[in-house]
Amino acid sequence: MRIGIPREAWPGESLVAATAKTADQLVKLGYEVVVESDAGQAADQPDHVYEEAGITVVDRATAWSSDVVVKVNAPTDEEIGQMRRGATVISIMAPARNPELIDKFTDAGLTALAMDAVPRISRAQSMDVLSSMANVAGYRAVIEAANEFGRMFTGQVTAAGKTAPARVFVVGAGVAGLAAIGAASAMGAVVRAFDVRPEVAEQVESMGAEFVKVDMKSEVSSDGYAREMTAEQEAATALMYDEEARNADIVITTALIPGRPAPKLITAETIAAMRGGSVIVDMAAANGGNAALTVTGERTVTDNGVVILGYTDLAGRLAAQTSQLYGTNIVNLLKLLTPGKDGQLTLDFDDVVQRGITVTLDGESMWPPPPVQVSAAPAAAAPAAVAPAEPKKPANPMTKVYAAAGGAVLFGVLAMFMGDQLLQQLTVLMLSVFVGYYVISNVAHALHTPLMAETNAISGIILVGGILQVGSPNLLVTLLSVVAILVASINIFGGFLVTVRMLEMFRKD
Repeated sequence: MRIGIPREAWPGESLVAATAKTADQLVKLGYEVVVESDAGQAADQPDHVYEEAGITVVDRATAWSSDVVVKVNAPTDEEIGQMRRGATVISIMAPARNPELIDKFTDAGLTALAMDAVPRISRAQSMDVLSSMANVAGYRAVIEAANEFGRMFTGQVTAAGKTAPARVFVVGAGVAGLAAIGAASAMGAVVRAFDVRPEVAEQVESMGAEFVKVDMKSEVSSDGYAREMTAEQEAATALMYDEEARNADIVITTALIPGRPAPKLITAETIAAMRGGSVIVDMAAANGGNAALTVTGERTVTDNGVVILGYTDLAGRLAAQTSQLYGTNIVNLLKLLTPGKDGQLTLDFDDVVQRGITVTLDGESMWPPPPVQVSAAPAAAAPAAVAPAEPKKPANPMTKVYAAAGGAVLFGVLAMFMGDQLLQQLTVLMLSVFVGYYVISNVAHALHTPLMAETNAISGIILVGGILQVGSPNLLVTLLSVVAILVASINIFGGFLVTVRMLEMFRKD
């Protein structure tokens, strides 16, 4: 089968559905892959890059006449008309919000697979384009906000005075929200975040932000997405949104409800009370926006100087990287749909992933798919039947005394047959073992890294001692010296290897 990668028709679209690298991976699955001329120009994928990878560059008509057409955005009416009946189109479609698009696929006799309908289950994460794009968009939202804010994010103390860090408030802790939190925290801002799903609080805090808590009854998410809030929840959160937005320099909103318009969370009154120079990046702008004054696709400045960004192409502003991620999602999907790696696309509706993304099949509507029940919360462990335990006998308090007395007797017997020097060395060894055990076992986990440097130094002393004793005429001493040299060397080299790897994590290059 032939896969066609056409140029995106939406004005200003910079993404391409396959880079030279991912197109080559599709060829290895047995497909013939063709790319429309200039399809990847805006994503740093000019025609010669595809040709160097062995991918054929063709005209528009040839790309659209392929057995499988893979693109980023849903096809237009004109593009649907260029496809032959029985062909397959794979793209982002938003079928829940575009029932008329489903009708067009049905009339054209097409099989349509929606990349944005991939179920959010563990084994489908490698195909989840929403997460891939949201991750890039969340990072880019912080970059756009920093550009508009025009001041440093991190606080500084200088001879000329000190500057306070920027205050960032993130609404929603999905993939985009967590990416924004991570980027803002890395830039030195003080970040606070809120999500109606209580189970994500730990994730927010792990990214360096403070989770804002609201006194309301919240249900654990059953599908990984936030649910539309009840009237009680809206009342409980409205005051919090108002207070947080007024105190923030930058507000980034990401709240979406699958198949529904974006909820309005930041009111016009709140925006009017924000400080001049504050920035709102509304990542839900494509669905109507979370802020009352958001204009989809536009930059707006209010009367009091608040900048509201309603850009819908945040991921596309990092086109090369986003195209690579999207192309990888496509490759992972087609690996699933091509089990024989023979270039033949097959659908298995017993697989919830394949059934979930199928919008139409040879002109027959398959939407909506059966629900897939997943949960973002840890499953509660079922109570196990426990047999009644026999009552434990109380420990004899004299056991330790007997053990200590036995050890003392054994040491006394050994001392009778040892010379003074050997007895002294054995005493030092035993004391070292006890002291070392109690010191190491009581060190907190956070101090294990600096402790490793100390143990390297001790191992160095052991290594030197072993080298000095390895030439002893006593065979037993020689064997112990060899073992000491071997163990100390492993500890030293292993410790330095771990240290080097840790230092590599902090190097900018």
